[in-house]
Amino acid sequence: MKIAVLSPVAWRTPPRHYGPWEQMASNLTEGLVAAGLDVTLFATGDSVTNATLNSVVEIGYEDQRGQDAKVLECLHISNLMEQADDFDLIHNHFDFLPLTYSGLVKTPVITTIHGFSSDRIIPVYQKYNSKGHYVSISDANRHADLDYLATVYNGLDTANFTVNPVAGDYLLFFGRIHPDKGTWEAIQIALKSKKKLIIAGIVQDENYFNEKVKPFLSDDIEFIGSAGPEKRNELLGGAYALLHPINFDEPFGLSVAEAMLCGTPVIAFSRGSMPELIQHEKTGFLVANIDEAVEALRPTANIDRKYCAEWASQKFSKEKMVEDYLALYHQIL
Repeated sequence: MKIAVLSPVAWRTPPRHYGPWEQMASNLTEGLVAAGLDVTLFATGDSVTNATLNSVVEIGYEDQRGQDAKVLECLHISNLMEQADDFDLIHNHFDFLPLTYSGLVKTPVITTIHGFSSDRIIPVYQKYNSKGHYVSISDANRHADLDYLATVYNGLDTANFTVNPVAGDYLLFFGRIHPDKGTWEAIQIALKSKKKLIIAGIVQDENYFNEKVKPFLSDDIEFIGSAGPEKRNELLGGAYALLHPINFDEPFGLSVAEAMLCGTPVIAFSRGSMPELIQHEKTGFLVANIDEAVEALRPTANIDRKYCAEWASQKFSKEKMVEDYLALYHQIL
């Protein structure tokens, strides 16, 4: 079975810091190679993989600003589609744009829908509903107008995460600095509970950071910027709890799974996929607001961190994701 994996070209695959779609494309690719499949990864030229790498874009447009994103995307997607006959299956991790080629090639295309930027893109998915094979990354992130082959949860390389059986003394916010992710809410939870908060992530909304985050920064509310894989493992494992007070219906939430793989419980607003990712009172707490999050901090000390890591490993490992996708590949072919 020859598989082509199409990754985005915003960031390197795998990303150096941020880039969840590229990270999942990488995890799947490496898992498929380890399972003995013939895989070609279509990604940026600086990507790192054990598969065959095929690229016409040297550096991602977010890694090197000033490039025209649409031009790079067109060159990148067309490069794969013009070689479609060389593969048994194309696995698309690049949103809706590659679907516009799917009616022109004979090779079946399976698309992992990582999220919807807006309802305006739905007509493209609808057009290829009968021809395409759509996979959701959570049951919560399914659109009523689309047909799905299955839900496959994002899978992580568990070797990258160290289980810490002892809870640290600080709270952690790990994610984009953006209103959707609830950085301000995390700060309020920390202030009300009188606990130290470390904030890690890229600033995606400068105004929000300047108005809602920066004024609160102190010795107890610390912003450290983006954190790579090694730092991520250290931060997540050393935290008392991960705060995830989201203000949108999040499709998945990688940091939630990553924290639990380190044994660290998660306190999250119960929206989107959170009820699927978190076992309430066993791997964390699902809450409705800031005050409930503060109340949940005390019983968080009773969470069994070893169980938390074992449960997350069973649900969100790279091996589990590869196994689920291989079953779908055979079903399609």
